[in-house]
Amino acid sequence: MTNAQVTALTSGLIAFIVVWALILVPQLISQLARHGRFHLRGLVTTAAVTCYACMALAVVLLPLPGPNSPRLSQTVQLHPFQWILDIHEELLKHGLPLSDWFTTQTFQQAMMNVLLFVPLGVFARILWRRGLIGTALIGFAASLLIEITQLTANFGTAPFVYRIFDVDDLMTNTTGAMLGWVFGALLLTLRRTTATKTSATSAIDAQPARRERVHLAQTR
Repeated sequence: MTNAQVTALTSGLIAFIVVWALILVPQLISQLARHGRFHLRGLVTTAAVTCYACMALAVVLLPLPGPNSPRLSQTVQLHPFQWILDIHEELLKHGLPLSDWFTTQTFQQAMMNVLLFVPLGVFARILWRRGLIGTALIGFAASLLIEITQLTANFGTAPFVYRIFDVDDLMTNTTGAMLGWVFGALLLTLRRTTATKTSATSAIDAQPARRERVHLAQTR
């Protein structure tokens, strides 16, 4: 992980703490007013979504360019799967064998793009009850918004374009959202299976007690 990524994650964590502190009190007041008590699940859900949003935005937008930051020689990349060719070029540049493809910075960046959108897919499945196609559309739309933000230099608020609009990012981000949906679906299935087994076990354990009560009632 580069120093720039560490700085971005640290900034995202600080932003989460600030935003969460601003959200927490109104949410607690709202829960007390509506239900008369706190709902831990709702608090944790809000915290998770807020943390993900802050960290994701920090990773894709930070660090901002400074006065001495070099300008990009390329700001748009529209060739699908260019990252595969970039891996090959990186291996040749450093004289590495083909078996070391997974150690290249290009591959690691692609995998980070996938992992970045996995939580979004989990949220789409578990919290928003979206299907796989709907989740893919959400992932693509969110990724496209990020790429447009980068292409327009944060909608003109940055001094110049400092991130590349990359069609491969759209593909890897969308793939990450879909993988997150699958993971979320597996979690829901596991939870249902566990709940069913627990209910069945409780029913079996309760049968002797029922038979004993019936027997006592018959002997009276």
